[in-house]
Amino acid sequence: MQKTLQNEDFVKTRKAAPAGSISESAVRRDPVRWLIACGILLIATIAIGTAVMVGNFRERGLESSERELENTVLLLARHFDQRLGDLTVIQNDLAALARSATFASPELFKRHMSTHETHLMMKAKVSGSSDVSAVNVYDASGSLINSSETWPAPAINIADRAYFEILKSGSASPPYQIQLVRSRFTGGLVTIVARKMTGPNGEFLGVATRGLAPAKFEDFFSSVTLGTEAAISMFDQDGTMLARYPHVEELIGQKLKTASLFRTIMSGTDHNTSRITSPVDGQERLVSVRRLSRFPISVVATTTVASALADWRNQTKFLVASAILSALVIAGILFLIVKQLSRQHQTSRKQLTLEKLRLDTAVNNMTQGLTLFDESGRLDVCNQRYIEMYGLSPDIVKPGCHFRDLMAHRLEIGSMEGEVDQVCSTILLDMALNKTIIRWTPDGRSIQITYRQVEGSGWVATHEDITDRKQSEDRVAYLAHYDALTGLPNRALFQDRLQQELGKIQGGEQIALLYIDIDEFKSVNDSLGHPVGDELLKGVALRLSKCIRETDLIARLGGDEFAIVQTGIQNPADVSDLVSRIHEAIRDPFECLGHQLVTDASIGIAIAPADASESDRLLMKADLALYGAKADGRRTYRFFEPGMDARAKARLTLQRDLRQAMTDGGFELHYQPLVNLASGEVTGCEALLRWRHPERGMVSPAEFIPIAEDTGLISQLGEWVLTTACAEAATWPDHLRIAVNVSPIQFRSPIFGLKVAAALSASGLAANRLELEITEAVLIRDDEAALTILHELRALGVRIALDDFGTGYSSLSYLQRFPFDKIKIDRCFVSDIAENDGSSAIVRAVVNIADARNMTTTAEGVETEQQRQLLHVLGCTEMQGYLFSRPRPLAEIRTLLSQSKRLATA
Repeated sequence: MQKTLQNEDFVKTRKAAPAGSISESAVRRDPVRWLIACGILLIATIAIGTAVMVGNFRERGLESSERELENTVLLLARHFDQRLGDLTVIQNDLAALARSATFASPELFKRHMSTHETHLMMKAKVSGSSDVSAVNVYDASGSLINSSETWPAPAINIADRAYFEILKSGSASPPYQIQLVRSRFTGGLVTIVARKMTGPNGEFLGVATRGLAPAKFEDFFSSVTLGTEAAISMFDQDGTMLARYPHVEELIGQKLKTASLFRTIMSGTDHNTSRITSPVDGQERLVSVRRLSRFPISVVATTTVASALADWRNQTKFLVASAILSALVIAGILFLIVKQLSRQHQTSRKQLTLEKLRLDTAVNNMTQGLTLFDESGRLDVCNQRYIEMYGLSPDIVKPGCHFRDLMAHRLEIGSMEGEVDQVCSTILLDMALNKTIIRWTPDGRSIQITYRQVEGSGWVATHEDITDRKQSEDRVAYLAHYDALTGLPNRALFQDRLQQELGKIQGGEQIALLYIDIDEFKSVNDSLGHPVGDELLKGVALRLSKCIRETDLIARLGGDEFAIVQTGIQNPADVSDLVSRIHEAIRDPFECLGHQLVTDASIGIAIAPADASESDRLLMKADLALYGAKADGRRTYRFFEPGMDARAKARLTLQRDLRQAMTDGGFELHYQPLVNLASGEVTGCEALLRWRHPERGMVSPAEFIPIAEDTGLISQLGEWVLTTACAEAATWPDHLRIAVNVSPIQFRSPIFGLKVAAALSASGLAANRLELEITEAVLIRDDEAALTILHELRALGVRIALDDFGTGYSSLSYLQRFPFDKIKIDRCFVSDIAENDGSSAIVRAVVNIADARNMTTTAEGVETEQQRQLLHVLGCTEMQGYLFSRPRPLAEIRTLLSQSKRLATA
């Protein structure tokens, strides 16, 4: 019958072969063409995309360099506005003196100003400025009449100087003139700042001058890091180069007003950024210029386009190499696919002739034994696995063998037990019911047999050796009650055995339950990985097992939690002795995969039956005692006390009130101002969450924030703070920022960036006015995911501040991998900054790091004027603390911000 069916299938297949061959050939060709076309299109797309990305990266690189130049010239312009303003203070004093009634004529001015007393007065005023030239006073004819540097004044006349002629020409001239000249005192080049002296009736009396050598400007330029191919220059309003770094001697004093470079960089209003070809070195450069607000001077910073595009060139090489590699990979894959299709076509022509061989091979290589009997009970098919499974003779067990003869042969060789007729009737009954049964062989194996009737053709039976499966099931049953990592009983088995021990207590007997938690285990997993953490848990389990007696119980309850039941205790000292042994064992260093780890444990203890006589309640009491040990600083143990239960209930009550406050709107924001140390101006406020409980009054954030984090409410609460703070800040003046703290739990949300964008959109607040404060805990757990979110926020334009830097697991790599906008210096470094062995060196180091990375710094907890002054000297940018203002409610902060745009500390 089997051969007949196979022959019929073979004939049908052969008849259908011609039509199938034509269809298969057509189908084979079309996919090949389609694959080749798609491959070419994909390679072209990669090439175009690479070209577009290269162009975009180039423009981004240039724009980034332009922003850096703009920031540099802004810094320099502000610096020299202040510097020159300080320089002209004494000249303004002399001008004010000249306008008094004492100097009614040039002769009186000359007579008074040429005295030795005036010389001493000017010398005293300039004694603290060692980096600038002396103050020189000239009369209306240009003759030097007094100098703070020499006495008596030498015979020098400046009537031929252009700045003197301009100042003398009339009252319409500006009071100041700046000109680069060769000094008649030293013979070197110097930038003269000349101040016009007029009498009470406006008559011209003379001029007062001070000067700066180009080297003084260039010394400050050299402190600004822009790269080896960058240059910083200073020009007056006539286009005369006053100074340049790197120094080029022949350019100093040259007038470039008519040059295309000067016309280009001076176009616009007070500042401009452009790209030009430099007349100095002929290279294409990025140029940024900014005029000083108080003096007719412009600062110009340039860098070569080649230097600005250094990173871009490296990116381009990588992108091109990636594109070429991708194209080669695609071409290789297409080649392999086409080759595989060709092989399949060749294989299909051999498939019909090999079909029977494959069927035989499949049957004989089954993991199950297979027998097929016809309707008369004779064997049609029997695979090799069936013969090997029972050790049968191939000479007897072959097609045509009767079912009864096969059973008799099995009874004869001992692969089954019983009487042949009884065995045959039982099997035929199972076959009629299509049953699946399990039988055990005399050698102890478990065989699963499935019988299925074949309609009109007898029946088929499969025989599977499930001995290993049964052993695995037994193993699973074992693992249901034991911890796979440590081999200790798990929580379920432990509770059963604990309940049994509780049931054995008689008379005055007692048992102790020790709930053990490994301190700082989470940090091991986070920093060294779970394999190291698993090794530590196995080591702890082994040492704990050695601390107990055979009558005691030990289990791993989950994570880093273990439990021990100490039986037959007489007094608390027995428990204390066991605790001492446990601490001694755990505190010895562990060697885990090449890491030497030191850990400790917090232990909570409950005594039965004094504390509880049921397993669940006793575990709960021990857990409360463990919570008390953790609250007391960890690395210790605590016995259960009734007050612990009350504290737990109080915590639950606080959780319930916290949820209710979320619903009722029981929270409010207070705002603490941030003050610029240099100017005394309020630059923004930090939003601080407050909870006004209807019965308890103000609840400390240190009390309810941890609960909000444990219960998951912190995300909803943080979103409310963010939305509310942005809405309030949108009503403030545009120069004020709002700072909002972000919990690590909030930051782990993949949609946190979307929530920030939604808060900004709803409030209308500019993104650069929002400052999010994060701690290093955000970065420790998964710094790659955290950095991704930080870059998303930076793309929105939001400022990022690193809070509490230096108080935790600080890593400078965070500052390297992400350009934070601000570092907040913790109050613990500010409190003792005025002491001799205080934290001033640490603060200076943080300020220098921030300055090198173009970040600002904010000092927290400033409470004294001495602290403020020291922070200002150390270069800190902002302060925050009670010296200026404590956190204020909404109404008070609005009043504070509306009173004055410039608020200084008192």
